[in-house]
Amino acid sequence: MDMLNLVLWSVQGFLALFFLAAGAPKIIGRGLERWTGFSDLPRPLVISIGLAEVLGAAGLVLPMASGILPWLTPLAAIGLAVIVLMAAGFHIRADERFNALETALWASIAGIIAIGRWDLVASRGGASPWVLIAALGLLVPSAIINVIVLLTRPVKHGTPGLVVAEGVR
Repeated sequence: MDMLNLVLWSVQGFLALFFLAAGAPKIIGRGLERWTGFSDLPRPLVISIGLAEVLGAAGLVLPMASGILPWLTPLAAIGLAVIVLMAAGFHIRADERFNALETALWASIAGIIAIGRWDLVASRGGASPWVLIAALGLLVPSAIINVIVLLTRPVKHGTPGLVVAEGVR
């Protein structure tokens, strides 16, 4: 196993555990009061976000580990990156700049996994690079827009941000 593959597997495993830990409470409904914005959302939407995170976590590992539809792994990474960038919107609305930057970091890690895994998948199976390009075409503008909004939005002084242990809220 080459070094790139080893590093990608390590990061994929870590990110899968992270999203599993972030998604499960949304499905179960316990501990959500610690996270920004979920008390304002309808319960079915919170459950669907949790399901997307748990399924994305499974998609980061299972397709490549089983060899069944391995091209789903980079697409799961892109999907998780988009979910995390949408979570950044909650933090920007709540003037939680640090949390918004943290979510951008998670999206970047997922994007790197998508790029690294797509190259390995494409070299084995003839998968079209246009699928990855289309997915990144959604991710990159979203990241740029989030950063621009984050940097240009005025900070409301005296409004403490909610700091929580989980990166995705």
